[in-house]
Amino acid sequence: MKRLISAAATSVLVLVLLCHAGDDLSWTFRGEIADSQCALNVHSLTRSHQEMLKSKSMGGTSASCALYCIKYLGGNLVLTSRKHVYHLDNQDLAMKYIGEKVLIEGTLDSKTDTIRISNIHADQ
Repeated sequence: MKRLISAAATSVLVLVLLCHAGDDLSWTFRGEIADSQCALNVHSLTRSHQEMLKSKSMGGTSASCALYCIKYLGGNLVLTSRKHVYHLDNQDLAMKYIGEKVLIEGTLDSKTDTIRISNIHADQ
């Protein structure tokens, strides 16, 4: 009986460790660097820059729209990927790729959906 309890306790411990270990693993994320205002539907119906680009009030490109939203509307840079929005820890590094499709290597804080960027480059 003691062996059975010991084996069950060990199994639970291993399961808990595996669940928490995933947060520290490095992943590669693919998507577009955008602003949180458009990506989170603050002023967009399509989670994109489409409405803003049609009105031409915020520039003619995704990059100019995102810059406007960050500068004047309080947005932050995010990674949009398959209808999911990830926050980015290093805004200065991401700014170099605003409006572009990128590959980001980093770790994900699953509680806040924030990627800790270790490397970023354009996705060809």
